[in-house]
Amino acid sequence: MGGWMLYGANGYTARLILELALKAGERPVLAGRNSAEINALAREHGLPARIFDLEHPDTLASALNGIDAVLHCAGPFSATAAPMLEGCLQVGAHYLDITGEIGVFKHCHEQHERARERGIVVLPGAGFDVVPTDSMAALLKRALPEAHELVLAFDAGGGPSQGTAKTAVEGLAAGGKVRRNGELVTVPLAYRTREFEFDGERRFAMTIPWGDVYTAHVSTGIPNIEVYMAVPPATAARVRRLNWVRPLLGIGFVQRWLKAQASKRGPGPSEEKRGRTGSVIWGEARSAGGREVRKVLTTPNGYDLTAHSAFGILRHVLQHRPAGGYYTPSQLVGPEFVLGLPGVRLHG
Repeated sequence: MGGWMLYGANGYTARLILELALKAGERPVLAGRNSAEINALAREHGLPARIFDLEHPDTLASALNGIDAVLHCAGPFSATAAPMLEGCLQVGAHYLDITGEIGVFKHCHEQHERARERGIVVLPGAGFDVVPTDSMAALLKRALPEAHELVLAFDAGGGPSQGTAKTAVEGLAAGGKVRRNGELVTVPLAYRTREFEFDGERRFAMTIPWGDVYTAHVSTGIPNIEVYMAVPPATAARVRRLNWVRPLLGIGFVQRWLKAQASKRGPGPSEEKRGRTGSVIWGEARSAGGREVRKVLTTPNGYDLTAHSAFGILRHVLQHRPAGGYYTPSQLVGPEFVLGLPGVRLHG
């Protein structure tokens, strides 16, 4: 593969990606803003390192000099994705990240023409957010081309990651999101609840503003989309109560406190816990005439899936050199890509 950079290389998920890269004989450039941790990691593996932050756009071009692709793993992506993408557009480096944030998908999509002209692939959401759910959406669309409604849901075994929890905190003040008649619509938090079943077990879930509310429409054209996450009923009740104080949830000190609580989750689970927890993803597509198709995916723990998925998509980009532009995962590598990842199985 060509020369590529792993930015935020000292993070939990990035280290999992690095393990896969090293096993595959890859030598990425390790980068980030934490000089001590990045340099120590680079020395440990005999890899090149670059230390820079994303707060000074004028330095990004030199920091990315000679890089063919960036796999960006340093959140919060609401703050870091736009400057890193701008740097990639400047130097002509492919851009991939592991975000799940609707605002980031929208911003990246808006750069499609610039990316096409520069000949670079722009693909946010190369991990658990949103590869398996995007693949599910595309598989359902293939099975029911006239689909008018799409419902996606997931149960993240082991609970959401610290990054996903912080992303959820950032989005509280903005409310929930669904897609109606092709448009993004703001709805109350935990707008709807329902149950999904797998292996005879029913799981309660609530709507969340997951990235697929944006990306699944791009991938499939289906105009009405809702995404659910499995939670205890008491959690949904607490989230619904937050609607009464939603305007206060965007205040700086409130956000800081809530993110501090999310940080108490720790950076990520042990290898043992990842090995014994997996995820379930449901998908339902319905036509205006009442036809319905349902499928279920089971996957490994979201961290492991993210590592394999992001690294696999990066290799695809560098080996096959697709035409420049914005892509969703299913658009770039096809909906079957996820089925080739370790431990992923399609039911139905």
